Amino acid sequence: MTQNPNLVTLDAIHAAAARIAPYVSETPIVPLTPTGIGLKAESLHPIGAFKIRGAFNALLGLGEDERRRGVVAHSSGNHAQAVAYAAKKLGIQCTIVMPDNSSRVKLEATRYWGADVRLVKAAMRASTCERLARERDLVIIEPFNSLAIMAGTGTIGLEILKQCPDARFVTAPVSGGGLIGGLSAAIAQSNPVIQVIGVEPELANDAQRSFRAGRLVALSPDETGRTIADGLRVPQLGELPFANIKVFVRDIVTVTEDEIRQAMRRITAEARLIAEPSGAVALAGALKLGLEREKTVAILSGGNVEAGLYASIIGA
Repeated sequence: MTQNPNLVTLDAIHAAAARIAPYVSETPIVPLTPTGIGLKAESLHPIGAFKIRGAFNALLGLGEDERRRGVVAHSSGNHAQAVAYAAKKLGIQCTIVMPDNSSRVKLEATRYWGADVRLVKAAMRASTCERLARERDLVIIEPFNSLAIMAGTGTIGLEILKQCPDARFVTAPVSGGGLIGGLSAAIAQSNPVIQVIGVEPELANDAQRSFRAGRLVALSPDETGRTIADGLRVPQLGELPFANIKVFVRDIVTVTEDEIRQAMRRITAEARLIAEPSGAVALAGALKLGLEREKTVAILSGGNVEAGLYASIIGA
């Protein structure tokens, strides 16, 4: 049987795990006490988010000529930080295109790692990235629509299988689909008993609509911009992630803004961890679905949140 070239293979994910191992540490599963759900604490990476995995896998896969040319990426924040961080560690010049409404903490962190940051309107970030790549002969590091990115994020699934062999449910946030695409590919091809469920805000539910329709459905940036979960405002899934989601993901559900805030509070109180709104969405979904708590792992995808916003939510 011919392998679908749009699907991430287990071999590619295992190769990514070996490739990024010198640069990316395994993250723990931290139990919520007394709730019982496990949190895969991707917020504990040096950049505070899971994106470091895909960024290193993509950059380490470049040829010498591509490294010399330099790279460019577009992102609302966590992919921006990840590419900037990995590029600095590998000695590669890096340009990042970010929306002008990006989180200040993510913008400052991206600049801290030495990237040349270009701010544009949200709707122009992809086209600006493509223009800079043409004009300056840069290599584009896609934020999610990439097999290399998904193979990198699939390493989260390998760690969960090792750390929590009794897991039966894994919930993950959905934006462009790079995280859940790779994660579900790793888990479904290793242990199909485990159900991988995507979670996204009601106000940015393009992935759920796409999953139900069996075709890509897009929202406008104005629509997705309404959610507090700034990392999940991508208006449409990538084609490659969607191909993997259709094969490997059990379902995609949505949560309200209040459920996201409640999940952030639970993470602080019961796991002693910080979650940005996007990072709390997976837990919000697990709680809403009433999944078997001792056998559920929720991906805490990131902890990069403005201090003022965090304080206003936790203190409410």
